[in-house]
Amino acid sequence: MDDEMNSMYMNGVWDLVELPHGCKPVGCKWVFKTKCDSSGQIERYKARLVVKGYSQRERIDFKETFSLVSTKDSFRVIMAIVAHFDLELHQMDVKTAFLNGDLDEDVNMEQPTGFTEVGKEHLVCKLNKSIYGLKQASRQWYMKFDRNITQNGFKENTVDRCIYLRVSGSSYIFLVLYVDDILLASNDSDLLIYTKHMLSTHFDMKDFGEASYVLGINILRDRANGVLKLSQRTYIEKILRRFNKHNCSSTKAPIVKGDKFSKA
Repeated sequence: MDDEMNSMYMNGVWDLVELPHGCKPVGCKWVFKTKCDSSGQIERYKARLVVKGYSQRERIDFKETFSLVSTKDSFRVIMAIVAHFDLELHQMDVKTAFLNGDLDEDVNMEQPTGFTEVGKEHLVCKLNKSIYGLKQASRQWYMKFDRNITQNGFKENTVDRCIYLRVSGSSYIFLVLYVDDILLASNDSDLLIYTKHMLSTHFDMKDFGEASYVLGINILRDRANGVLKLSQRTYIEKILRRFNKHNCSSTKAPIVKGDKFSKA
């Protein structure tokens, strides 16, 4: 919780102000989550301050909410290109991504439970940046990222606007954005390092190095043989446990995706 509040202060997410006359502040709450790695082991415990966005009023507290993310099909196409051309494949993550988005509307929030400033209990938080839970938070983050990345020589794909490409002579790099997860695929390690540095100057980033686990998908590479495998074993095991089927025997099912079944 202290880490989350430090992120709020570092990003200048809000200012404490008197509640304007006739306005009602939106509430907030703490959400706690256990983050696990690809093997299901606990990686860290996470606390997040979330706005109760369901109390926001359309055209007053927000206007547009639609935000883009890359599709799983695009992800598979990029993985095929990575395998075919033996590209470098690295992964990055944006810390507290939504806090980077700038707000166009005036939104006032109650002070967080457990972190009310002494002597200022009557004041509310006037939000300067978007925050998790706001209906427009995801959109504002995407708009900010898109603006920064296109100003730095990247061009968005016309079919999937969360896939970006930058070409420099014979070198090129793909950037895949899925909310706050970023995949970088390049044929030039220097261009890869430059892109990482550029991203880190604009946003608070985590660099995970070579990609191995992204969007709940394990990436297994055998570069010597030009093989790249995708596995969702962790997700499958999670679903089996959820429906109490994890101890069932497995068998091969000769079914192709898209097969239609009839009564016959």
